[in-house]
Amino acid sequence: MEVYKSLPEGTLAEVIDNQIYMSPSPVFDHQDILIEIASQLRIKIKEKGGKIAIAPFDVYLDETRNAVQPDIVVILNSNRGNLNLKGHFHGVPYLLVEILSPANKDYDLVKKKELYERFGVQEYWIIDPDTRLADGF
Repeated sequence: MEVYKSLPEGTLAEVIDNQIYMSPSPVFDHQDILIEIASQLRIKIKEKGGKIAIAPFDVYLDETRNAVQPDIVVILNSNRGNLNLKGHFHGVPYLLVEILSPANKDYDLVKKKELYERFGVQEYWIIDPDTRLADGF
């Protein structure tokens, strides 16, 4: 975690079970879908007083072994105290959204899904740009 925290701001990296995973920047189609979903969610969540963050934004599921950068993070009022407006989110957000990239499908569908289940994420959405389908867990 110490190495992760020393990476330059904006680095696309995550720590899962104390192992760093890095990825290239997303392609345009990924970002287009990200903006559309985040915009729609923001309208609904803002009405209820929640917050939305988009990647890269660190979510520290714990302080020693697991920090992720989901494509979209939804933070409700009930866990807003875990959000540092000048920093990151520490804890388990209500909803995490991942948009698949060709190189990371197994990573999002298996490794991160297992991690989010272990930490009790209430909702995890996976969006497949190729099929335009969304799955929720």
